[in-house]
Amino acid sequence: MMNPAHVWLVVAQEFRIRLRTGRWRWLLGAWLVLLALFTLLLDFGLKTGDSYLPDHSLRGIPLFGFLMLFVLGSMLIISPALTAQTINGDRERGTLATLQVTRLRPAEIALGKLLAGWSVGLVALALSIPFAGYAMTQGGLTIGRVAAVYGVVALLIGTVCAVSQALSALLARSITSALLSYVVTMTLAVGTLVAFALALPLTEERVVAVNPDGHRYTVNLSHPERVWWLLAPNPFVIVADAAPRVPPRVSGTGIESYDPLSLIGNDVRQLRSPQGWFVYTSGSLPDSEDKPVWPYGLGFSVLLGAGSVLVTIRRLRTPTDRLPRGVRVA
Repeated sequence: MMNPAHVWLVVAQEFRIRLRTGRWRWLLGAWLVLLALFTLLLDFGLKTGDSYLPDHSLRGIPLFGFLMLFVLGSMLIISPALTAQTINGDRERGTLATLQVTRLRPAEIALGKLLAGWSVGLVALALSIPFAGYAMTQGGLTIGRVAAVYGVVALLIGTVCAVSQALSALLARSITSALLSYVVTMTLAVGTLVAFALALPLTEERVVAVNPDGHRYTVNLSHPERVWWLLAPNPFVIVADAAPRVPPRVSGTGIESYDPLSLIGNDVRQLRSPQGWFVYTSGSLPDSEDKPVWPYGLGFSVLLGAGSVLVTIRRLRTPTDRLPRGVRVA
């Protein structure tokens, strides 16, 4: 039976080690400066382009959307570094065995280290809240929309931390686990886009189409509804599609094109429906439906994170009958 007090003990120990370096103040300060600079430049750019907005009081929608995409991209860079060396780094320093010989269970050690790294990521995420609050003052945003986006980003940070920690438990060298953690993160963020772009042409087929005037012709038809799932694990797709849509009166005037979250989410949802710009000889294509993608992507992320935690727990079990070459017990 896992004891929450033991988990908290590991979390507290990890924080003591992290705070002892003293560099965290400079890192958080630099992060705040970067957020402020990005928000300032973005707000200035949107004010310059206000003449293109149907309603000038809704500048908060694109401001918040671009800000959260920037925050998500930055957190995908920061998060692997938080836990990519928590297990094998302690092995290299000879401090992991000290924890393993105590009454702490492997699950308590794994969750404690994960929560410590995840908490640091959540603190960095929380520092962006004042800038999201500024975006709310510019109009068009609701607290529910902001809370939903922040909740999804927080879960994705936890997933990346869990995967990085599992790699730290599987691999003997901390530098190797750190590099592979970034490879996995880039695969989710960029590799899914590349995989979709490569898979889409493979779905093409030659079909006979009919014009409204009855003229028949052949055309290449691709089927994105067969490979849309390749984009589901993408963190940017998950956040954009999970964000509640802007009010109908705003999207009806075209402001939605200035909201990157709604724009990405709508485009991805359309991929789940067959193309409808022509008519088959056998009849019309079914009407497009609003099919969300984020439940599949977020579910995949949660399962990936949970599986990574189980891998870490398994690697922390003692006694062990075999160690990687060059790895010491204590």
